[in-house]
Amino acid sequence: MVVQTKRPTNNLVIMKEGVTAPKGFHAGGLHCGMRRKRKDLAWLYSEAPANAAAMYTTNLFQAAPLQVTKESIATEQMLQGLIVNSAVANACTGEQGLHNAYQMRHWFAETMGLKERHVAVNSTGVIGEQLPMDKVKNGIKKITMEESSGENFNQAILTTDTFTKSASVELKLDDKTVTIGGSAKGSGMINPNMATMLAFLTTDAVIEAETLHCALQSTVNKTFNAITVDGDTSTNDTVMVMANGMADNSTITMDDEEDLQVFQQGLSLVCTELAKQIASDGEGATKLVEVLVKGALLQENAQAIGKSIVGSSLVKTAIFGSDVNWGRIICAAGYSGVQLDPEKVSVSIGETQIVSNGMPLEFDESVVQYYLKTENEIQITVDLHNGYQEAYSWGCDLSYDYVRINASYRT
Repeated sequence: MVVQTKRPTNNLVIMKEGVTAPKGFHAGGLHCGMRRKRKDLAWLYSEAPANAAAMYTTNLFQAAPLQVTKESIATEQMLQGLIVNSAVANACTGEQGLHNAYQMRHWFAETMGLKERHVAVNSTGVIGEQLPMDKVKNGIKKITMEESSGENFNQAILTTDTFTKSASVELKLDDKTVTIGGSAKGSGMINPNMATMLAFLTTDAVIEAETLHCALQSTVNKTFNAITVDGDTSTNDTVMVMANGMADNSTITMDDEEDLQVFQQGLSLVCTELAKQIASDGEGATKLVEVLVKGALLQENAQAIGKSIVGSSLVKTAIFGSDVNWGRIICAAGYSGVQLDPEKVSVSIGETQIVSNGMPLEFDESVVQYYLKTENEIQITVDLHNGYQEAYSWGCDLSYDYVRINASYRT
C-alpha cells in the first residue's frame, strides 16, 4: 500500500524487502571462511553517493570498525558503500584491529570503485579476536554486482539469530514514490543505547544530511532504544541510514514539517518492525513481550518504566512459565527510577485488568494463564494516571535455552 500526498497518515504498510527495496541500492552476502558454512561477509552499495547518518553503542569499549565508520561519515556526511563481517567483532583488538578495519575499507572501496571516505565498516561476533584478514580479503575480492541479493546480505550479518530481519515501506512525496528499507541483526547482548545490534536503513528520498540525522536520532530513541533482551550493552552496535536521493522528490528539510513528518512516520514504522523482530528473536526466546506505559508526565519516563519491566529477569521468567505473577511487574515499575504514585497505578495483561489504584482486582487467573501459554506476543499495559504521555518497550521471555546458548557461545 502507498501513502498519498503530504498529509501525515498512519496507513503505511510494512513490506518484507529490506535494504534493497529503495531505488539504486544493491547488496549481497557470501561465505569467506570465518564461519564453517554460513555466510559471513555482507556488502551494500548505492549507485549514487548518499547522505548518511549513524548512531552507535554507548559502551565505552567501542570496536575498531565503529571508529572507522565514524571517520567516514564525519568527513562529508556521505556514504556509498558498506562492508560487514560476522563471526569476529574486531573489538578490544588494539592497533592491529584498527589497521584491519581500515584495510577492510580500503579493499572494499578498491573492489567497488569507491572513495575510501565513502565506505563504512561494521563487524559482529566474538570480542577480542583478530580478523582472519586473508579470508576477509579473498571474500571482498569475490564481490560482484551480478550476485546482488538482499536476502544474502541479511543472512551474512547474523550471529546467534534464528531468522533474518528486514522491512520496508513506500510513501508519496510530491507525487514521487519514496521507499525506506531496513535490515538488522540482533539476538543477544541487547540493551540499547545500543546493544549487539546492527541495523542498516536505506532510502531513495532526497533529504538534507542534518535533517536525516535528526530524523534518525528521534526514531532510534523511540524504537531500537526501547528494546532489551538481557541487559547487556555491546561494543559494536550501530544504526546507520543512507539516503541516495534517487526518488527525485523535493528536498526534505527541517523547515518542511509536512514532508518531514511523513518521512519520519515511514522511518519509524520500519525501525519499529525491526526492533520488534530483534526482541522476538532474543536468544532462547519463545515469546515477544510488548509493554505499553501510559499516563506519564514525560515520554522518557514511560519508556524507562517499560524497559525496566520488560528487562526484569523475574518478569521474563514468569512469562516463560505462564505464571500470572503481577507483583513482579509493579516491582519493576517501582525500581525504574521514575517517580510515580503507587496508589494510582493500574496494570493489565492482555485484555485483563489485574491491578487498579495499586491494589489487586478479582480476575479469573486461568484466563490470563491461558493467554500467557497460547499467545506468541504478550501485551502488558501499565497506566500511571499521572499525565498524557506514553511509550512502548519490547523484549522477550527468558528460557532455559538462553543459558545454554550463552554458556557455550565460544565453544
